Amino acid sequence: MAIPDENIHPTATGNAAKTVAEHQAKQDLVFYSGWFCPFNQRVWISLEEKGIQYQYKEVNPYKKEKHFLDINPKGLVPAIEYQGKALYESLVLCEFLEEAYPNHKPHLLPADPFERAHVRLWIDHTSKTIIPAWHRLLQAQSIDQQDVARQELYDAQRKLAQQVKGPYFTGKEFGLVDVANAPWIAREYILATHRGYDRAQVGDGWNEYAERLATRESIRKTTSDEDKLQVIYDRYLRDEAQSEVAKALRAGRPLP
Repeated sequence: MAIPDENIHPTATGNAAKTVAEHQAKQDLVFYSGWFCPFNQRVWISLEEKGIQYQYKEVNPYKKEKHFLDINPKGLVPAIEYQGKALYESLVLCEFLEEAYPNHKPHLLPADPFERAHVRLWIDHTSKTIIPAWHRLLQAQSIDQQDVARQELYDAQRKLAQQVKGPYFTGKEFGLVDVANAPWIAREYILATHRGYDRAQVGDGWNEYAERLATRESIRKTTSDEDKLQVIYDRYLRDEAQSEVAKALRAGRPLP
């Protein structure tokens, strides 16, 4: 039986559709993408920031077609084929792009080993604290659940905000901590509209930092129209989504 999530809009829209159209020619790197997925958008932002040539291919990960499962047995976006070899997992792919294309700037990771490790610590904070709290708030059904999740999200974002050197996490250069958070920041309007989220309540400069990320060209170029994204997130707001993230939260498991 088909699940409702399969019936998504089939392609990117708005600014993202224009970006897709620019990346249809064959390249050594093929980017298998789901236009709606924030994890996927991390890789797309990295590709655009670094000016790497890639071929964009849209997939519906809910249909688990054979070729895509051959590339990524988990059946999740994002995934890439690089010179005929497959890789997946968003942050793994972002670091791979940094290493495979060393002459493409900006460098998303610092050259200094200590600073690079410090960045990875705050990416870990993002993955284990900010993103789970964001999705718990999104899926929470009762007012009490929403209040708890909202405060958890504020606290998690505040801790990160206190580490931002400005204008970006490590200073002048846009980097991987910024990439890791940007897709959810671009979707904060959903929480603001439906879950009482207020960016200003985070404090410690989060509002300014978030606005800086949300309006950066690479984020705007890889974000589809709000009305199409809203259809996707309406299922989460009703706690009916069947994505691996949604199922993990309902089961009390870590996010995949």
